[in-house]
Amino acid sequence: MHENEIAAAVVDASVKVHSTLGPGLLEHFYEVALAHELIKRGFWCERQVKIPINYDGIIFDEGFSADIIVNDLVIVELKSVKDLSEVHKKQLMTYLKLTKKKLGLLINFNESLIKHGLKRIVNNLQPFAS
Repeated sequence: MHENEIAAAVVDASVKVHSTLGPGLLEHFYEVALAHELIKRGFWCERQVKIPINYDGIIFDEGFSADIIVNDLVIVELKSVKDLSEVHKKQLMTYLKLTKKKLGLLINFNESLIKHGLKRIVNNLQPFAS
């Protein structure tokens, strides 16, 4: 399955979670619910995946964790904040580069309409030819 197909399913599942739970909860609740929804749909999800950093031969395992990685292809970073900032986008891009993954979704559940909280971050993703 291509990253874009996975992303479409993540967005659809996010809409369902948001319409059920609404805005205003802590990020953790959305993470559990979204992973559950994706697993029900047949996707493989890992939560709180440690992202190691290699600096000058020293491996740092602590510090960074991706909220959800779907089918080992798409990183999903969840927020429940007033506004997404540039640092949130840069954080996800760094995760993509460190893991050599090509697509990430940044989702802010603290929006009245979830579509306003969705950001797609791409790292050398090739177009999908169906």
